[in-house]
Amino acid sequence: MNASMPSRVVVGMSGGVDSSVAALLLQREGLALAGLFMRNWDEDEGGDCRAEDDRRDAVAVCGRLDIPIHFRDFSREYWSGVFAHFLDEYARGRTPNPDVLCNREIKFKHFLDAARELGADAIATGHYARVDHAGDRHRLLRAADRGKDQSYFLHQLGQAQLAATRFPLGHLEKAEVRRIAAEAGLPTAAKKDSTGICFIGERDFRDFLGRYLPAQPGEIRDPQERVLGTHPGVFYFTLGQREGLQLGGVSGRAAAPWYVVGKDVARNVLYVDQGSDSPWLQSRNLRSEAVHWIAGAPPAQAFECTAQTRYRQQDQACGVRVRDDGGVEVRFAQPQRAVTPGQSLVLYAGEECLGGAVIDATDAPLERRLQGEAA
Repeated sequence: MNASMPSRVVVGMSGGVDSSVAALLLQREGLALAGLFMRNWDEDEGGDCRAEDDRRDAVAVCGRLDIPIHFRDFSREYWSGVFAHFLDEYARGRTPNPDVLCNREIKFKHFLDAARELGADAIATGHYARVDHAGDRHRLLRAADRGKDQSYFLHQLGQAQLAATRFPLGHLEKAEVRRIAAEAGLPTAAKKDSTGICFIGERDFRDFLGRYLPAQPGEIRDPQERVLGTHPGVFYFTLGQREGLQLGGVSGRAAAPWYVVGKDVARNVLYVDQGSDSPWLQSRNLRSEAVHWIAGAPPAQAFECTAQTRYRQQDQACGVRVRDDGGVEVRFAQPQRAVTPGQSLVLYAGEECLGGAVIDATDAPLERRLQGEAA
């Protein structure tokens, strides 16, 4: 065995096809393996996380591969490290991304610690991403399957985590992963991919959030402050959203869909406009919170790169200026639609993910107006 290769790897077994094939491929490399199933959420009667089904599938796959499987309950850590932040952000009227925090706080922190306690040198997951070495540092790269690439959700990882992580699927297309699983007779070969946020499951998002953030009805207005209707709570909506507004025909306005274009949390007002490309949704500049740089530092104090402000967005050319407080100012080459505070800005140099941060503010017209009124 290559001296640089780990002697023992613990694979995060989710009960899905991706982690199943990740374990299979590592086994074919001749590595000593074990699986570990993480319980991250205490289910309740209204939930449909299917955690027990996933657990059974993880056990079945490890049985098929003849590798041991371990179990850890990280639900307490998930609540304090991920879910509490999720609620705080929604209460502020922002739209958080719990998958980013889950990777940083659970899968590449508590899971990595548990794997080391089991005597492992490295962990592996079924994420679609790649890691390589350039000089004295590790780089996080996009997956070969750009449609499945998950580097956006992994941008908070650092050098120590990347050094101890394997992504066996990074060079594969999803269809090939399914084919490998089927040929190997893995019980998860045809299992449907999970979508959405596990702790919400198949429930209505508003119903779930309402258990923790009670409804606070208020007015729906257009940007000219004309009252159009009422809403159950501004924190139930995000910029660019069309569904759930329940606005019928509005006198003097065309019969066209309405979209959320702004939120005034202090006054509990939800702003809407017609047209998916409403000018009230457009911005060219954003300001971020402190950036996590995967290399440990930015490439320069000012540089050009590409960025994503949401998952699966096409690369957007931009200029970046690093502020003294660790955040960045970003100016895009083209106007951006519905850039949302609370979501993640992720920066790229070609295939390499440089890092990212939470979006704090933009220069969208309504946001600037509301900030001016609050000043």
